[in-house]
Amino acid sequence: MEIRRIRDISCLVVPQAGRVGRSPGGPVPFGVFDASGVEVAAVTEYLAELVASDASYATVRSYSYELLGWLRFLWAVEVVWDRASRAEARDYALWLGHAPKRTARAGSPAAGSVNAVTGKPYPAGTYAANTRRHARSVIHAFYEFHRQAHGRPLLNPFPAARRPGGEDLNAHRNPMLPWRYPDRPAPYQPKAPRRIPRAIPDERFNELFAAMPSDRDRALLAFWISTGARASELLTVLRGRVEPADQLIGVVRKGSRAMQMLPASADAFVWLRLYQRQLDALVPAGADQPVWWTLRRPHRPLSYDAARMMFGRAQRALGSNWTLHDLRHSAAYRMANDPRMSLTDVQWVLGHAHLTTTEIYLTPNPDELVQRLLAHHARQAENAARHAPVPAPGYRAEVLAALLGPTVLGQGELP
Repeated sequence: MEIRRIRDISCLVVPQAGRVGRSPGGPVPFGVFDASGVEVAAVTEYLAELVASDASYATVRSYSYELLGWLRFLWAVEVVWDRASRAEARDYALWLGHAPKRTARAGSPAAGSVNAVTGKPYPAGTYAANTRRHARSVIHAFYEFHRQAHGRPLLNPFPAARRPGGEDLNAHRNPMLPWRYPDRPAPYQPKAPRRIPRAIPDERFNELFAAMPSDRDRALLAFWISTGARASELLTVLRGRVEPADQLIGVVRKGSRAMQMLPASADAFVWLRLYQRQLDALVPAGADQPVWWTLRRPHRPLSYDAARMMFGRAQRALGSNWTLHDLRHSAAYRMANDPRMSLTDVQWVLGHAHLTTTEIYLTPNPDELVQRLLAHHARQAENAARHAPVPAPGYRAEVLAALLGPTVLGQGELP
């Protein structure tokens, strides 16, 4: 039997060839182009399938970049996409787990280091497990589509998880029976990390709010922390979906893309009105116009990247590394810890499809847990001092302290 030579992944250089660009016309918004500028037809056909299946704009864009990364690897090892085997899949998994990401800008904190203010680590120098899991899932679906549509390639280089006997998981499953999970993960599938969301402490949030330079930024933070909406959901709100009298603001949910009216704090609407007074005569005021605009001229709708950069400037001033999504975590923790709000109430506000997703916010916040434990130890010491044993009649306290030690009688350490 011939044994294939294992590639030396440590010496492999994958050039940044090709690109993801706008597809020229048609319903597919994106396309993958090779180094010579030719659109990869196999990827475009698969993306058209996603669009026809009502995939969102963000999903199509994300899948395009994942497939571009896989094609770049195949171009580097000189293998055609429909000739890729388990060997290429294995080598890509190895390369993706050890390849360094793009070099950070000068002056950035060291990769993987922990921020002294927040206690959160900075992104590592290699791709995270969730990124590698997503890449594997996208490539697997890409090959499954072509196998079913065209009958090639015969084998998927990233096969699905199967039971030891070769049976497909949940094939012909009885809906009355629980969902079955694989005995072992699929080949080249990284383990899913168990991440506990981090909430911003109240005092840190107050510092962050005070660091915002404009009424627009303060209004955004107030809405994020009071509604629990995702950053992208709030940034796409239209003027006609803001109802200050009822303290409601309408957002389009990321997953279902359904419009939902969310309650917000009164302070958020106060800051919103102060911000709108500055731009009322400078931006369109129609009901179908965006709420959030750039402050610099020419005024344009505020994008996610611009909001992230605004938030990042405040982080650098405070020396912290909170993210926009941490505001959603903080809002969720506040609502989950309110005894007058049920978990299903929190699920509705956050727009979670499954209650199990909301249950992660029942996990104690590490920072708050440490404070509660320290308070517990302080109460234990106070109770011990308050209920110190009293010497029996006929015994002097100073004699017992000399024999048994001063702490036994609650007298503290001797000078």
